[in-house]
Amino acid sequence: MSADITFIGLFMQASLLVKAVMIMLLAMSVISWTMIFQRSKALKQAKTLSTKFEDKFWSGVDLSRLYQDLNAKQNSEGSEALFKAGFKEFARTRQTAGRGTDSVMDATHRAMRVGLSREVEKLETHLTFLATVGSISPYIGLFGTVWGIMNSFIALGSVKQATLSMVAPGIAEALIATAMGLFAAIPAVIAYNRFSHTVEKLENSYHNFMEEFSAILHRQALAHQSGE
Repeated sequence: MSADITFIGLFMQASLLVKAVMIMLLAMSVISWTMIFQRSKALKQAKTLSTKFEDKFWSGVDLSRLYQDLNAKQNSEGSEALFKAGFKEFARTRQTAGRGTDSVMDATHRAMRVGLSREVEKLETHLTFLATVGSISPYIGLFGTVWGIMNSFIALGSVKQATLSMVAPGIAEALIATAMGLFAAIPAVIAYNRFSHTVEKLENSYHNFMEEFSAILHRQALAHQSGE
């Protein structure tokens, strides 16, 4: 009776450990693709929101009015969150008696740095998992392959005369584990590199906005101080 060399057939003929490796790699691949689609959508949305807000910010709108409008929203992300954190701290510290311009700006900049850290942390969600999958999946697959080939050769030891038809199914089922490891790892690595580059660009954009916004607030603080 010839061996079933289809994917399902080879999977069913594999040892329990190799089956466990294949199932683990399949689960990692499914989770990775889910996270890839989710992160792709989230980063695209973050870029769109940032561009939309900065266009509105540089349109000459009154900053106090803009802050009130953003306060009416339940959630703010990206540049919006940095603006809210910075303007809130700026307005609060400027009203404190005895606070000079430098002190006000230090507090404002500190609040925006905290906000920047939180926004970058949101953008990097699930990237560690993708990096982990990309790093360990080939090794897990290779482990399954080595184990399967080892069992195949052990089984051949009890046979007087080995033929290719006897060796091929065992080798094939073992190599499937390596193929599945690569199938899980390659998309995860590509997505991780792409998303990391996107996060870096967004972080630079947020940082540039933060510096430009700080300069505007600094001029307002100087004007307020000279008018007193």
